[in-house]
Amino acid sequence: MAERQEQTAPDAVMTRIGQVVMLHHAGDREEARHRFLDLWAEIGEDGDPLHRCTLAHYMADTHDDPCDELAWDLRALTAAEELTDDRLAEHEGALAVRALYPSLHLNLAADYVKLGRSDAARTHLRRARGAAESLGEDSYGDGVRAAISRLELRLGEGGAPGADGWGPPRQRL
Repeated sequence: MAERQEQTAPDAVMTRIGQVVMLHHAGDREEARHRFLDLWAEIGEDGDPLHRCTLAHYMADTHDDPCDELAWDLRALTAAEELTDDRLAEHEGALAVRALYPSLHLNLAADYVKLGRSDAARTHLRRARGAAESLGEDSYGDGVRAAISRLELRLGEGGAPGADGWGPPRQRL
């Protein structure tokens, strides 16, 4: 029984990351960056891959310098590659590992666009599109697919909007 309670207990680090994300979304980018750095120091380079992936993913958004943003997005991808579906299942509401890749590669593609590295951007954009088949038919999946399509248009990749079944998110009835 204790083992079962332990598995369903809230993850304190994920809760703390979520609190810093709320701080960032409220507009305090600098304070969020400092708190994320403090958390990163606690977690460490060899800490739980779920914690590292999540923190690095959000940390990237707190940076103005595209090189710093890229470095954090690369850390997020590296940590995701260490994740297992079993580890994610321990965290309530978590996606399957494969559902993380479209967003992670999309972020990397956007970073490379900012750095003027269009070949690298296109590589990650193709990876994002390829991984997008794992996304659900929900608002998260619709949003990631729409962002992939927008970046493809910006880079001149792919055909016309919606040519391959991806268009604007469908309205739910």
